[in-house]
Amino acid sequence: MDSIRVQGMAPLQGKVKIQGSKNAALPILAASLLIEGQVLLENVPKISDVYGMLHILEELGCHVRWERELLRVDSRRAKLGGISAELAKSMRSSIFLLGPMLSRFHEVTMEYPGGCVIGKRPIDLHLEALRRMGVQFVDENGQLRASVKALHPAALELPFPSVGATENVIMAAVKTEGVTLLRGAAREPEVQVLCEFLNSCGASILGIGTNFLRIEGVRHLRETRFRIPSDRIVAGTYLLAGFSCGGSMFLEEAPLRHMEAVCSVAQKMGATLTVSENGIYAQFPERAGELPLVRTNIYPGFPTDLQSVLLAVRCTGRGKTLVQENIFENRFRIIDELKKMGACFRMVNEREVEVTGVPKLLGASMEARELRGGAALVVAALGAKGESRISGRRFIDRGYENICRDLRELGARIVSE
Repeated sequence: MDSIRVQGMAPLQGKVKIQGSKNAALPILAASLLIEGQVLLENVPKISDVYGMLHILEELGCHVRWERELLRVDSRRAKLGGISAELAKSMRSSIFLLGPMLSRFHEVTMEYPGGCVIGKRPIDLHLEALRRMGVQFVDENGQLRASVKALHPAALELPFPSVGATENVIMAAVKTEGVTLLRGAAREPEVQVLCEFLNSCGASILGIGTNFLRIEGVRHLRETRFRIPSDRIVAGTYLLAGFSCGGSMFLEEAPLRHMEAVCSVAQKMGATLTVSENGIYAQFPERAGELPLVRTNIYPGFPTDLQSVLLAVRCTGRGKTLVQENIFENRFRIIDELKKMGACFRMVNEREVEVTGVPKLLGASMEARELRGGAALVVAALGAKGESRISGRRFIDRGYENICRDLRELGARIVSE
């Protein structure tokens, strides 16, 4: 079962609860190696990337147990060991293990991280920052080997606010004696959540939410219980999906304070949003209104992870929209699949595409090749006339607990097969 079948043109109506955040959970799970004890995590999303990270932790000697909706991770018996080559190659998030393993074991050998085919996504920023903290890297038979006698603090400045590099520095520095200063840090909510988690364990991180972090190393981190926030990208996906076929929905536990850019775009396209303590209620027009220009950018700008979904929505929106991708150079891979449905695009260059809205898309057979693009194809299919089939569901499962279940709760005619 690796495909999704959608019968389009059913208006969305109802309520859906937003799952826990993928991009917050994965670095926190990696950081659990820093706590020689137990951490209890609430609201961890049950997605394939999380299961992959948990499998790696078990390989390293951690004890992992689900207790209904609570996840217990005990790393007291963690040991230096190999990281599954298959999982490392398939998961970009395996790179998060660099900082924690160097802090605890002073060495690590792993495959170069894989993940979605959305761009080059080099890890040079991670490596250069950790080199400044004393780490030596060598390539051994195509594997990355890192070692350090003892991490030391440093004054660092990232030339680009990489989320992953920021998180690796944080995890390497929290138990390193002395003060590490990090300028040019990423400000994404998931970075803030990692800092809040580590501070709840006794870390000393100042400047959370800014691009300048001060990390004073502590000797020990204590056990904690922590709740993973809701996933802003999943919430944004379902919010934008409302423009494919109209209707209204309530996004329960949507993290509004982290969704300002997405909500602003939704309102420009004609959605009416009502905010409450428990989430967002959204009403949608029959057809998305004009939106001349959208640029992806680092937080708090419009997230690159929702660019593909917005592109799918603009296929039937009014007028022309210029979409500029400023983070990853290969985010337009779904265009050929959307053209199968009758979408109209004009490539300006590798970073810009102009989409002209057509009255209606037609159902088609399409292939998902990466996580967010796969979700975007599902969104496009919701508003298409007739039936669509999207293969490659395994990519979508990397970030969505059960996209078919969630959309069925909103009235969509969608099944996995």
